[in-house]
Amino acid sequence: MRRLPLLAFVSLLLASPARTQDADDPHRWLEDVEGETALAWVEARNAATLEALQAHPAYDGLYERTLAILQSDDRIPYPSIQGEHLYNFWQDAEHERGLWRRTAWADYLGGDPMWETVLDIDALAEAEDVNWDFKGAGCLGPDGRRCLVRLSRGGADAVEVREFDTATKTFVEDGFFLPEAKGGAAWVDENTLLVATDFGEGSMTTSGYPRIVKRWTRGTPLAAAETVFEGAASDVGAWAGAIETDDGVIPVIVHRPTFFEGTYAVLRGDEVVPLDLPADADPDLVGGQLVVYLRSDWEVGGTSYPQGALIATDYEAFLGGARDFQVVVEPTERQTIEGVQTTRSYLLVALLDNVQGELHRFRYEDGAWRGERLPVPALGDVGVASTDAHTDRFFFTYSSFLQPTTLYLADEDGRVEAVRQLPAMFDAEGLTVQQLEATSADGTRVPYFVVHREGLALDGTNPTLLYGYGGFEVALTPSYSAVTGASWLEEGGVYAVANIRGGGEFGPAWHRAAQKENRQRAFDDFLAVAEDLVDRGITSPDHLGIRGGSNGGLLVGVALTQRPELFDAVVIQVPLLDMQRYNKLLAGASWQAEYGDPDVPEEWAYIREYSPYHTVREGEAYPRVLFTTTTRDDRVHPGHARKMAAKMEALGYPVYYFENTEGGHGAGVTPEQQATMWATVYAYLWDQLGRDASGTD
Repeated sequence: MRRLPLLAFVSLLLASPARTQDADDPHRWLEDVEGETALAWVEARNAATLEALQAHPAYDGLYERTLAILQSDDRIPYPSIQGEHLYNFWQDAEHERGLWRRTAWADYLGGDPMWETVLDIDALAEAEDVNWDFKGAGCLGPDGRRCLVRLSRGGADAVEVREFDTATKTFVEDGFFLPEAKGGAAWVDENTLLVATDFGEGSMTTSGYPRIVKRWTRGTPLAAAETVFEGAASDVGAWAGAIETDDGVIPVIVHRPTFFEGTYAVLRGDEVVPLDLPADADPDLVGGQLVVYLRSDWEVGGTSYPQGALIATDYEAFLGGARDFQVVVEPTERQTIEGVQTTRSYLLVALLDNVQGELHRFRYEDGAWRGERLPVPALGDVGVASTDAHTDRFFFTYSSFLQPTTLYLADEDGRVEAVRQLPAMFDAEGLTVQQLEATSADGTRVPYFVVHREGLALDGTNPTLLYGYGGFEVALTPSYSAVTGASWLEEGGVYAVANIRGGGEFGPAWHRAAQKENRQRAFDDFLAVAEDLVDRGITSPDHLGIRGGSNGGLLVGVALTQRPELFDAVVIQVPLLDMQRYNKLLAGASWQAEYGDPDVPEEWAYIREYSPYHTVREGEAYPRVLFTTTTRDDRVHPGHARKMAAKMEALGYPVYYFENTEGGHGAGVTPEQQATMWATVYAYLWDQLGRDASGTD
């Protein structure tokens, strides 16, 4: 869905007093992100980990192969539609921080475009002596000449916003400028912005997000901007947004009291007009129709609309009080709407049917919605790559575990054609994909995908990597990963992806089944998939590894502490692990609707049962764990990984630990940084699970 900003804007580290219940934490000093002592600890662990894993026979080959993939000229230059041009951001060996560039439609579709550099991030970083990372640009249509460029130091979520002129390819002198902060801005018109940022003391929430939205007029100081909305400090935050239509821009204010509930209001002249919608619904606009995605049943206008449905009504009539909606899509029990985007007159709906992607195109004509499914193969992932409010042309992609990504153009006349295809980045000959099911502790059927060699010997000796996430209504789909393919599948490894509760594979109910006091269900589902892989003879505990990042890092951290005998390799990346202090670190307070509030005794009671930092104990046969994170992660605090690694060391367990100094909530900014991290991960996995990358035992 063309969602308004939430996850993209997260907090800086918030100072908070120590609490009695965690005053005995001997590793709290590692929360000092850039403290001299903490960084010395990091440097020592990095050196030891890299010395050990870079000495593995597979490492050099893994690194070179991954770097070649990340820098390959054969990658698809994904287009972003901006008027008469298609824009693209590109990194390669010569431009490790990247080029923001553009080409003409005809050139791009002709297959050999001449790219014109608009902004060279490497040159900018060198000129300003700042390790800039390009975080995109919001441009004012229809011509896209004036843009708000977002720049991050070292890949953090906090960004500096600068006005940029794409005609002159320069930053606008005395143009709009926002200092580094978690907020952002949206265009109202050429001379006006809606702004949500750090306006000074008291202007941010306890989660570290903006709570105030202002209207800022060109030529006036930011301090003089007019406040149009103000939330509470206890909210998650408030954001400035905009919905661009063919008739112009509709400024939008998004207010989130909690992570999953909020309000939307449109700015009409000087009036802020709330949209009377359920707190957990997502709105959009296309062709004069207000489109609403429902996460809960909604009874309105004498009609009941079901959870997970997509409904629509006339926008102006809705603002006037009418509530006569039509159902556009009503998914079945094993379907869900994964996302919604719009063109000038089309509503594009990405649908998952038993975790397999479809893309549907709908149009409102003669008082009714009519749609069609776009032609793509089954058992894959389908996503919208780029749309524009001023055309019905759009790009979308299809990929699967074994089929490289294909970029399609859906044209104004309805025709669909492939315009780019990624060449095979690994040898998939002889590989096959299965969709299997495991039975969780409470009897729930949990699907998972497994990719392996045809004729796989079911003797329990196959090195197997299981990946999971299970949170925040995020679905894991069967998409192409060149790095996983080249580093793992091509060399004989088995790869499995678990579609556990907490995710979005089967809609809002699948997510809510594992929230807060029911979180253990997500962990049980993941463990059930691991056990099923063993029971089928695909692998055994000696050859089974698990990997997860962010909320998935919490998932595999729990799997480690609850069932250490089930795994022999555990990769925990940019994780949450100290669930007693997660709400005091960075954006953690905003996730209490997902996990619960550890400051409430009744909620801490169930969180405490699984918090890895509190359940790790001595005397267990834990496998040697690899932790990875980044110093510049200002979303999930690196202290989680640091403290867990330090505690395990203190209990006598050897661990590997690698912290990149750049990268934000990810794997690094430059291709070299990313290749180092991934080569380290896969060298570790081959070392732990019984074979090196040459396939020998």
